[in-house]
Amino acid sequence: MHKIGLHTLVQAKLLRSLILCLTLSGFCGCGIIDMVYLPPAEDTAQEIYEAANDAMAEKNYVRAVELYNKLRDAYPFCPYITDAELALADAYFLDGEYDKAHEAYKDFESLHPRHAAIEYVLYQLGQSKQKQFMSIDRPTTELAEACAYYERLLQQYPSTRYADAARKNILECRKQMAEHELYIGNMFMHMDKPGPAWHRYTYICENFKDVPEVVELASGKATEAYIEYTEQANEERRAEREGSWKTWFKWL
Repeated sequence: MHKIGLHTLVQAKLLRSLILCLTLSGFCGCGIIDMVYLPPAEDTAQEIYEAANDAMAEKNYVRAVELYNKLRDAYPFCPYITDAELALADAYFLDGEYDKAHEAYKDFESLHPRHAAIEYVLYQLGQSKQKQFMSIDRPTTELAEACAYYERLLQQYPSTRYADAARKNILECRKQMAEHELYIGNMFMHMDKPGPAWHRYTYICENFKDVPEVVELASGKATEAYIEYTEQANEERRAEREGSWKTWFKWL
């Protein structure tokens, strides 16, 4: 009886140990599975926003754009979203992506028309358009749009701290626009078309009086183009008359 009881006791202890080992291995197995297969916890809105701001401070604008967009997509109603939308536009601008910056500033203005930063946004809209103008031989649409933003800023916020810079930029845009017209006029002269050249030079003199240095050049070129134009027109009329007389005598 004693041996049987002892044997039973040993079996019971072994069974308990086996159950304990299986239980522990089950817990460990679940932990490993969780680590391998379950997705990691998502970053909070604050963590993403702070990481984006850190990227901006490090001038890693591509990373900042990625994180601000991530915040906007994942947490569109978080308390950081308004500042993130403006920072996103700045990140594009600082990275030289002026077209994307313009769109982002436009979106901000549409979503937050009464925001305290609208003066800055209008100025940056002008800047992002002005910086898209690449060469004097290209159309000046961006410069005209930039001027419109600067003028709107000065009209809506006459005492804005960006007033002096806006006026300076308007003059720069206007000078580039006048120089573009001068370039086209010179091209017409090079092509031996003094008539269209004269019209271009005259247009500069009449519409860009705020750029006197370019007007002075255009004025002198306008006189030269007009003289060549009249001489060319007289020659064409003379050739036409001579041609008609030759035709008349040939008929006789």
